Amino acid sequence: MLTALALNCTLNPSPTGSSTQKMIDEVLAALKQHDVVGDTVRVIDHDVRPGVQPDMGGGDEWPGLRSRILESDILVFATPTWVGHPSSIAQRVLERLDAEISETDDEGRPLMFGKVAVAAVVGNEDGAHKIAADLFQALNDTGFTVPAQGSVYWNGEAMSGTDYKDLDDTPEPVAATTATLAANAAHLARLLNEHQYPA
Repeated sequence: MLTALALNCTLNPSPTGSSTQKMIDEVLAALKQHDVVGDTVRVIDHDVRPGVQPDMGGGDEWPGLRSRILESDILVFATPTWVGHPSSIAQRVLERLDAEISETDDEGRPLMFGKVAVAAVVGNEDGAHKIAADLFQALNDTGFTVPAQGSVYWNGEAMSGTDYKDLDDTPEPVAATTATLAANAAHLARLLNEHQYPA
C-alpha cells in the first residue's frame, strides 16, 4: 500500500482551525480512494530550525520530519497564500529540503528520486498558480516527480472574510481537481515504485 505525508504549512499552530488542513483532508480522502494511506504534520507545531543542512542541531526537529518524508511515497505540500506567496513556513521547508540535492543513495541518486509531490494552496488573494509553480520548481530540483495536474487550489473573493474552512460545501471544480490530482499521484507513485529512475 502506498503512503502519503501532508505538510501543512499554515501559520496557525494547533489546535487553531486551518483552511489548509481542510484542503489536506480532502486530498488525503481522495488519495484513500486509490489505496493510499495518509497522515498530516502541521509544521509550525515543530521546532524546524532555519538552515540548509539535514540536521541543524540544538533540538532541530526537521530530522524527524525528514525521516517521515523519506518513508512516504507521496508528499502533499500544502500552504496558505500570504501577500501572493507561500507562507514563511513553506519557504523554510523548501530551504530544508534543499539539502536533499546532495544526499544520495548507494547508486548515486538523490534520496527523493522516485517520490511524488503534489501541491495544495488556499487563500483569499491571488497567487495560487505562482505558488504552485515555485513549489514544483523547488521540489523537482530536490528530486520529487510531479504528476499531471498535480495541484489544487481555492481562492476566495479578494478582501472578503470567508475562508476555505468556512465553506459549507467544497466547490465542484475544487473537488474534481482534487480527484484528478489523487488519481494521477497514486498512478505515478506506483509506476515509480516499480521502475525507479536510472542510477
